[in-house]
Amino acid sequence: MHLTKREFTKGMVAAAGLAGLGPATALAAEVSAAEARAIAKEAYIYGFPMVDSYRIQHAYFVDTKNPEYKGPWNQLVNIPRVYTPADTAVQTPNSDTPYSMLGLDLRAEPMVLTVPPIEKDRYFSIQLIDAYTFNFDYIGSRATGNGGGSFLIAGPDWKGETPKGIDKVMRSETQLLLAVYRTQLFNPGDLDNVKKIQAAYKAEPLSKFLGKPAPAAAPAIDFAKPLTPDGEKTSLEFFAILNFILQFCPADPSETALMKRFASIGIGGGKPFDPAKLTPDMKTAFEQGRADAWADIEGLRKRFDTGEVTSGDVFGTRAYLKNNYLYRMTAAVLGIYGNSKQEAIYPAYAVDAEGNKLDGANKYTVRFAKGELPPVNAFWSLTMYKLPESLLVANPIDRYLLNSPMLPDFVKDADGGLTFYVQTDSPGKDKEPNWLPAPKGPFVIATRLYWPKPEALDGKWKQPPMTKVS
Repeated sequence: MHLTKREFTKGMVAAAGLAGLGPATALAAEVSAAEARAIAKEAYIYGFPMVDSYRIQHAYFVDTKNPEYKGPWNQLVNIPRVYTPADTAVQTPNSDTPYSMLGLDLRAEPMVLTVPPIEKDRYFSIQLIDAYTFNFDYIGSRATGNGGGSFLIAGPDWKGETPKGIDKVMRSETQLLLAVYRTQLFNPGDLDNVKKIQAAYKAEPLSKFLGKPAPAAAPAIDFAKPLTPDGEKTSLEFFAILNFILQFCPADPSETALMKRFASIGIGGGKPFDPAKLTPDMKTAFEQGRADAWADIEGLRKRFDTGEVTSGDVFGTRAYLKNNYLYRMTAAVLGIYGNSKQEAIYPAYAVDAEGNKLDGANKYTVRFAKGELPPVNAFWSLTMYKLPESLLVANPIDRYLLNSPMLPDFVKDADGGLTFYVQTDSPGKDKEPNWLPAPKGPFVIATRLYWPKPEALDGKWKQPPMTKVS
């Protein structure tokens, strides 16, 4: 939910999945180990964002014993606070906007999301993320305005006309999806105002919105047990979970050939997959394919560090990404659920001005000249994350970010510019208002520009470097 340059398929579920052909033996007979390795790599890259997103949504909406649990599907849950280091389910969460979370199950009928009128200077957004992790649409200040309205979210099978009272129909490719609400908090004293707005958000089935009888409920889902983040990198159960997820994702026409290729190693919606039934050669092929995928990710991460590829390149709709699955996986690894660039961009600090990775053993400054602050229609922030977890950093002053609502509190330079101090220890009481506390080890800083202005999107505005001072 958010992004930085944080450290970026088809998921093969093979073996037992070729019903009627016999498990691993048929697989081995039809596909060579070299072919399986290549397809496994492709499937892993394709599937990683889906499997990792499922891990998060299982914690949020399925596992009632998980400390991250929010509530059941189709029930909007408000979180009337900003995120802290205690929030660990999602990499690089923002700590500027209290969240509301809504897991959507659209198998029975569409859902209607209603938002109240919100004062024009307060930013809000509802990011609609399908099971592929595409940002397929938005409601909010930029996309639909602050005047309020009701928006119908329809799944792939819904055939109805736009009902009366609906401002816009938004279609998801997948039956299960996530809506992430962000409501701007101006300062700690503003929290009660945010709570009132959150309380006015509404999510209800279309039948209830129209005052009509509800259709038959969809069958209960026997949810697969998710893997841990480490398990996603080490367990071939990854492919079984991918097959489970794919049953809620009708194949896109652009992926017909891809799905046929995946099927040759047992990957497909609802297919069973048992890694224990793979032959030793096939097991090795799958593991090598997974390793090959991570090697490609590491190569792309280097391009992130140099700025050749940015967050704006890897988040968005299917049409925008043009089915670039490596970009989609990179986005999930570096900061799953990041916004499309029109909504927010994240020109992260991963290295200093000399190209060295940032580390709390050093002290740094970043200086914004007068008139050169990040150009936004909403707000900007710089948020600290420790590596490799990409989570917020506990510190003595409980400050996880510096942002534009804090401008009145910052100490300006003599010429009107702003110098921020990035280090583990306080730079001194006189400079402490401009201090972004760092962890003792490696870290990355996400710069967020919400509703960026054209000069931020076209590259005319350049983020100043992070300078090592000791």
